[in-house]
Amino acid sequence: MTPARTHLTRDDLAPLARAALGRTPTAVTRLRGGSRKGVYRLALDDGTTAIAYVWSPDEDYWRRPDTDLRDTFSHASGIGLFLAAHHRLTELGVRVPRLLFADREAVHLPAYAAVVEDIPGANLERLLRDDPAAARVPLARLAGVLGVLREHTAAGHGKAVLVEEGGTASGGSCAQVAADRAVRDIADAAERDPRVRAVRAELTRRVRDLQDVVAPRGHTSLVHGELGPDHVLVTPDGDPALIDIEGLMYFDAEWEHVFLQLRFGPAYDVLRAPGLDPDRLALYRLAMHLGLVAGPLRLLDGDFPERAAMREIAEFNLRRALALLPAAS
Repeated sequence: MTPARTHLTRDDLAPLARAALGRTPTAVTRLRGGSRKGVYRLALDDGTTAIAYVWSPDEDYWRRPDTDLRDTFSHASGIGLFLAAHHRLTELGVRVPRLLFADREAVHLPAYAAVVEDIPGANLERLLRDDPAAARVPLARLAGVLGVLREHTAAGHGKAVLVEEGGTASGGSCAQVAADRAVRDIADAAERDPRVRAVRAELTRRVRDLQDVVAPRGHTSLVHGELGPDHVLVTPDGDPALIDIEGLMYFDAEWEHVFLQLRFGPAYDVLRAPGLDPDRLALYRLAMHLGLVAGPLRLLDGDFPERAAMREIAEFNLRRALALLPAAS
């Protein structure tokens, strides 16, 4: 049995807080939900708070090797990806929590870390559920943010830091790398679920058929990569602030919009963009569902604590993926 993980304490985080904020925290709370990094709220004696991000193997439940920058879909975690994404989004005028301190050398913890502002209030997911009227303004402004990202283009795909430094990702076109990843996800899921194993050949064939009809495109757009409403904080002024930005990449905008539609449900109508390619949407919809089956199942191989939620995600997306198979003639 894997031993329970020990998360950081107030004493552990005190050196980082002193370096970033000039004082020792009075209390520290690890926020729920993170699977790639530790997210801690630091409470200070003057009533203010800040957020600490910690990138450490002890905080990462995926048990994956280091990020391969040339692999567009490799593990999106690490202070380098975070700082590059934060810099790019800030330059574009996209609201993100302000960076207060970055420990790029792991001086104050035995891990890389950063401290950012703590934006008070509910995230957009909670507002959409509990107060839809209050969600209207940030939702409309998020549509504008998506427009800014979509208009920021590049010639090729890849992690934002790679593309902006002139690098080239491996794997051909966006459609090809997404399809190749989907086929790997089918194989992984088939090892863990008999329902996938029974239709592995049909799923693989469907992915390749959808890939084959996607026409070439000469540009990509900047996309967050995992922009659910839980990754959108809402400032007191009603502005959306993006978090979990390490996955920022250049890719087809349709990839982002498939995820948005999945996660925002009826509220997606406000975010819908004109001119999206239906062939790309069809491929990416199936690929996205397959990834959201295989990913949670891989996570459940380890000791991720929120297991019921991961099983629910995998089950929901498996049903969606199977429904996208052509009906038997």
